[in-house]
Amino acid sequence: MKKFLVALICSFILLIQGIAFGETVYTIGDTTGDWGMPTPYLHYSRGPGYARMSLVFDSLIWKNKEGLVGLLAKDWSYDRKSNAYVFTLRDNIKWHDGASFTPDDVVFTFEYYKKYPYQFADTGSIVKRVEKLGENKVKIYLSYPYAPFLTNIAGTVPIIPRHIYKDIQNPIEFTDIKCAIGTGPFKLKTYDKASGLYIFEANKDYYLGPVKVDQLKIVKVNNQIIPSLLMNGQLDAVGITPEMVGILKDKGFNIIKSTYDWNAKLVFNHKRYPFSDRNFRKAIAYAIDRERIVKIALRGNGMVGSPGILSPDNSYYTKEIEQYCQDVEKAKELLSNINYQKEITIIYAQNFDQCAQLIKENLSKIGLKVVLKAMEQKTVDALINNWKFDIAISGHGGLGGDPDVLYRVILGSGFNSARYYSNKRLIELLTKQRFTLDENLRKKLIAEIQRIYADEIPTLTLYYPDSYWCFNNRIELFYVKGGLGSGVPIPLNKLAFVDIKR
Repeated sequence: MKKFLVALICSFILLIQGIAFGETVYTIGDTTGDWGMPTPYLHYSRGPGYARMSLVFDSLIWKNKEGLVGLLAKDWSYDRKSNAYVFTLRDNIKWHDGASFTPDDVVFTFEYYKKYPYQFADTGSIVKRVEKLGENKVKIYLSYPYAPFLTNIAGTVPIIPRHIYKDIQNPIEFTDIKCAIGTGPFKLKTYDKASGLYIFEANKDYYLGPVKVDQLKIVKVNNQIIPSLLMNGQLDAVGITPEMVGILKDKGFNIIKSTYDWNAKLVFNHKRYPFSDRNFRKAIAYAIDRERIVKIALRGNGMVGSPGILSPDNSYYTKEIEQYCQDVEKAKELLSNINYQKEITIIYAQNFDQCAQLIKENLSKIGLKVVLKAMEQKTVDALINNWKFDIAISGHGGLGGDPDVLYRVILGSGFNSARYYSNKRLIELLTKQRFTLDENLRKKLIAEIQRIYADEIPTLTLYYPDSYWCFNNRIELFYVKGGLGSGVPIPLNKLAFVDIKR
């Protein structure tokens, strides 16, 4: 009750502040709060952190409802002979501090990311070098033909100001407000880690056109009071649970549903016995009733996951894989040759509690002793990252973007990746699909990747939840095909807030 009152009071104060100063304020609710400072090196390595950063920093190109459009670059072309992309940059772009944006900033950005890698894009191995061509062009040479370059690099990588970062030798510790100077439609005014408050001011000189609101706020809210905050006008937009859809739709709010780009998954520590044994992992997979998890934990609001990671609404999905429908006897048979009597600890964030309870119940039926430990999501992420766990329940988005996401979540680094290198054929296919420009051949490679991964099962996708956003009529929010950047399934597209000049 105390938390409820604090959240309500904070939201009311924020609303009154916006009115008092005579500004047009757009307020977005978020139940989590802090996602890191919205800068390339300080935002948290999950989708909401990237979405906030993208309000401040621009990439060369971006996505709108129709597909790829120019941001810093007004047009681009591919030079097959030199395996390079040429971008023509827009004129009269300013950084938030008034300095002029130039091709030198683009060249510098990619050189800087080679030295200090950016967490959301593998520019170091893909981008060979960047060359300035005159006063308004750059040419980006690739190390090899890279199929998703436009979406995963040009449409994802935030361009940073050379005049600010050129003397910064440790960007992760660069927390001065200057680190948030970008070219985007919003300038960072306030970031409060403790409260999860973000306040952005409109960039009055944004090169694409006027920004529709003077101020954009993202505030932490209690999930239970979201409907009342929306109906009282204290929130303009927020992600909602499926149970809220009906009542808010009846009240005249706009509701949009995402494709199944986010997955909850069981993560095995395959570096630790017995989780290093594929048959042990398979036994657990056969023991779990994932349909029941969707029915009870999600109240039917979701879809059972594919062991091949990609969801059935993805154009690269293949159903010709082992689905691990619950088979207790098969699970017991696989376990019969594995001698393991110790307790298994499953770690997870609190929102997965009911899911964890159901999994524990399933595993007890095949003779496994399970201890459940709920903790903060960032703690779970850190333990996974450092291999200090048995099994974890976690999740991430990005599955609706280019299928190269499979490379990132299987061979990449960090807590969202299985970091699984035990199957040479899998590594070969994941690498080959990256530079396969023939779409039909690439689909065959992606299909085989899903089959092998489902057989190796270093992680098991449990489900894809139904995901909804609600907003009023002030600004039309929208999802884009493939998600923001390299695949973030969030409808906070900065172009929705800009009255683009025609």
